[in-house]
Amino acid sequence: MELSGRKALVTGASSGLGAHFARLLASHGAEVTAAARRRDALAALCDDISCSGGMAHGRVLDVTEADSIDAMFADGAFDIVVNNAGLSVPGDALDYPVADWDRTFDTNTRGAFMVAQGAARGMRAAGRGGAIVNVASILGQRVAGHVAAYAASKAALLQMTRALALEWARHDIRVNALCPGYIETDINRDFFASDAGQKMIRRIPQRRLGRPDDLDGALLLLVSDAGRYMTGSEIVVDGGHLVSGL
Repeated sequence: MELSGRKALVTGASSGLGAHFARLLASHGAEVTAAARRRDALAALCDDISCSGGMAHGRVLDVTEADSIDAMFADGAFDIVVNNAGLSVPGDALDYPVADWDRTFDTNTRGAFMVAQGAARGMRAAGRGGAIVNVASILGQRVAGHVAAYAASKAALLQMTRALALEWARHDIRVNALCPGYIETDINRDFFASDAGQKMIRRIPQRRLGRPDDLDGALLLLVSDAGRYMTGSEIVVDGGHLVSGL
């Protein structure tokens, strides 16, 4: 799973899983471009990676803006793209604002498509193919309450992954999806420490939250030559949550 000599892009890299993925790819030899909207957070991440012996550059990117995405790919092709930028705006579907629905899809689905399209165009032009990983969710396969927009956007992302894999296989571009279950990060740590959060954890067959490094093996498989015959696939990493009893 060595990635030396490869250029990787990670979107949504200013915090959480995106920052973890950037560190992971850099630790395996990739030259990483960490992209997100928060310039200061990106600078701190890239300094941390450089101090650990890796190569990383920060780039400001808004995946909802076509011009921002075009600028990202204007400087050349990437070998690896981790389509990680995403958001969730929970709410009761009866009263859910259409503006929040649109914002969710603009980032999670439309933005992911524009990044994948820009990446694939560069890969095709370079003539060496590449690997695109769309970070989806188990909520794209099974629903929960108050997340209709998020679940629908991730389900659409999974179907988009299959469609792009089919079209781009002839260019040696692999498109796969990583579907995490509940992974503990700084953003959700307080919730999972609450009574409601602990109740949710007890429904996971392994009786624990995932850690970011629980996703490492799956991501490395999808971006490296170890997964060179995989495209249109979905890898679920959820402690057995999807197969839990009804």
